[in-house]
Amino acid sequence: MSEHSAARPDLGSAGNAGFAWQPGDDQLRRSRLRRFMQAQGIASLDELQGRSVADVAWFWDAVVRDLGLEFFEPYQQVVDVSRGVPWARWFVGGKYNYVHNALAHPATRPAVIWEGEDGAVRTLTYQELTDLTNRIAHGLRHLGIGPGDRVGIFMPMVPETVAVTLALGKIGAIFTPCFSGYAAPAVASRLRDCEAKALIAADGFYRRGNVVPMGATAIEAANQAPTVEHVVVFPRLGTVALPADGKVVPWGALVDGPATPLPTARTDADDPYMIIYTSGTTGRPKGAVHVHGGFPIKATQDLAYCFDLQADDTLFWLTDLGWMMGPWAIAGGLTLGATLCLYDGAIDYPGPDRLWQVVERHRATVLGVSPTAIRALIPHGDELVQCHDLSSLRVLGSTGEPWNPDPWWWLFRTVGGGRCPIVNYSGGTEISGGIVSGFTIAPSKPCAFAGPVPGMDADVVDDRCQPIRHAVGELVIRQPWVGMTRGFWKDPDRYLETYWSRWPGVWVHGDWATIDDDGAWYILGRSDDTIKLAGKRVGPAEVESAAVAHPSVAEAVAIGIPHAVKGEALVVLAILRPGQSPTEDLRRSVQETITAQLGRAMRPETVRFVSDLPRTRNAKMLRRVIRAAYLGKTDLGDLSSLENPAAIDAVRAAR
Repeated sequence: MSEHSAARPDLGSAGNAGFAWQPGDDQLRRSRLRRFMQAQGIASLDELQGRSVADVAWFWDAVVRDLGLEFFEPYQQVVDVSRGVPWARWFVGGKYNYVHNALAHPATRPAVIWEGEDGAVRTLTYQELTDLTNRIAHGLRHLGIGPGDRVGIFMPMVPETVAVTLALGKIGAIFTPCFSGYAAPAVASRLRDCEAKALIAADGFYRRGNVVPMGATAIEAANQAPTVEHVVVFPRLGTVALPADGKVVPWGALVDGPATPLPTARTDADDPYMIIYTSGTTGRPKGAVHVHGGFPIKATQDLAYCFDLQADDTLFWLTDLGWMMGPWAIAGGLTLGATLCLYDGAIDYPGPDRLWQVVERHRATVLGVSPTAIRALIPHGDELVQCHDLSSLRVLGSTGEPWNPDPWWWLFRTVGGGRCPIVNYSGGTEISGGIVSGFTIAPSKPCAFAGPVPGMDADVVDDRCQPIRHAVGELVIRQPWVGMTRGFWKDPDRYLETYWSRWPGVWVHGDWATIDDDGAWYILGRSDDTIKLAGKRVGPAEVESAAVAHPSVAEAVAIGIPHAVKGEALVVLAILRPGQSPTEDLRRSVQETITAQLGRAMRPETVRFVSDLPRTRNAKMLRRVIRAAYLGKTDLGDLSSLENPAAIDAVRAAR
């Protein structure tokens, strides 16, 4: 037995049965989480989890010290809940600005590697990123942007996007990220809600070879937002003519000034740095307020302890700035001194192996994907993966929605070669990262999570808020944590109603979850997506996994529709694999496959074949939209994050 095996930590009560991957000596030797546990005299992940929620002040103070985060002035109190748990304040009295830590790394180390869909590639070192951040910060101050001002960012994932977020944080302003695929009304609604003073946009970007004209959209949006005084346009394409408008500021006017160091604003740890909007089923989007001593620290902790991201890593997470994972990767990845790999384009263009090309070309070590993206790539075959050198990968991350077993195994075996753990990760925009996760020092079960992220007092409860195991229940959080949103922008009542109104002092996240005999956790979908058949609650992911087990089905979505007898009936909408025809025999065959796996009670009322399904840019299925469209409703809720509106017509046609 090696010395590393002898020092192997207790990974909890789980045995080996059902686990696809076990950590080896290499993972244990390098693990930052393991070193943290050893420094604290903690022998097991179970013990760490228990201590981290029994004494949250001790834990988060230890995290700050372990991560080497530098405060301009030390905090006098780790956490203050005098206003109640929903309004917990962290690092009280401390002066902290995350940008100081994000740029405090060796000058020549690569900070950002970017590749565009058109093949362009650029790299910025930490010194070059610092210089660009300073130039933008000077330019912003020249435009009259200062502490507390809100500024929208409407840009694809390019190096300048990273520098803009840092520059706004550096001067104490607050940025609002907008999804790069939004139409003008969606951008305008966010600018109006946060009363933005300026908007920074790109002139456009490429999507499957076509130009997406962001600049014109940005100007249209700004003209619908009375508080916006300036629209700064970055020439990502350089070939798009923008309409004449007195608000437009050329990019050069922002960055042609000095790169001389600009002092970083000594913000309070509780000062906001970002307002990020989340789409709701109904009503206007919710503006989650995040602070310097919250979201960036939570993102850094999660990347360090769950994904073991370190300074020698290259993090490539498929995301957009408008999704939580964009600011998460920027703040957490840079604070840890890693290299960010950004890709600006479609993952299957000009060929279906583009994603694997980017991984190979830039030697990504941590790759983050969604289950839906993997399901879309599987039909192109294993050969397109295996012809690329993916040996740089050591961790596969996933988030966004529940897994089905077959795609999970394909990612594990075909992409990761059976040697890389899949760190499954689930949380939310208001969380600042993960509630539950995998770990590089814990065994992996297909589709599962190893357990709560340290510091997250998560539980699965019944209708009386009592803990339950081996059954489906609500995912809740019982203690405050670093990273919790400071409420919704100018709407505290909506924040309390959304998360804190069901049980006093308990955050109800809105996900169904379950915990198995080995202590593995599973997220089964959103509570409002759940189907209730003859009194039995069923998560859509369970049905969808059964559907895609059929060899002819590439993707599937399960929804419940009203039924006079059962209450709800099960409908499955499926996308077929290439070469398959939507026949009545195939429909019955898919029904029988689901029935065989789940039982007669779970037999779908019908299976419908569709050409496409509504989804976001990061490939998350919009089940609430699918259900509403299938039922013929005209009010589909907030559609601002929808990438493929034509898919709604495909769902309606399937009725």
